[in-house]
Amino acid sequence: MPSNIKHLGIVESINGTRLKVRIEQTSACAACSVKQHCHVPESKEKIIDVCNPQGVVCAVGQKVLISGTTAMGMKAVLLAFVFPFLVLLLALASVLHLTHNELVSALAALGALVPYYLIIYICRKRLNRSFIFRLENVV
Repeated sequence: MPSNIKHLGIVESINGTRLKVRIEQTSACAACSVKQHCHVPESKEKIIDVCNPQGVVCAVGQKVLISGTTAMGMKAVLLAFVFPFLVLLLALASVLHLTHNELVSALAALGALVPYYLIIYICRKRLNRSFIFRLENVV
């Protein structure tokens, strides 16, 4: 059974079976003893689109619990960080081997990210279907 990541959120808007839920993402800084001297922001608010095909009854402003699997988190990390890093390294090594020019290689490696992110953008609807959050009422 996959483990879940859960966040408490507040319903911002409802459009049929689609909801926008605002969650507050907090860091580990809350328990830190030197947090007064650090300038790292402790929390960020994020708006998450959530499907509600189960028909969980909720209203705007109501607290809800949204959950997703850790596998979704790992997939997001792969798509956002690991694969682009590999594309960057492969392009850099390939062009550097061919041209022996570091500036051209660096620019080509950065340029190689453009098609990657364009493909991600084109496939966003398919990716949206694979990142599904579950909605639960808070009791």
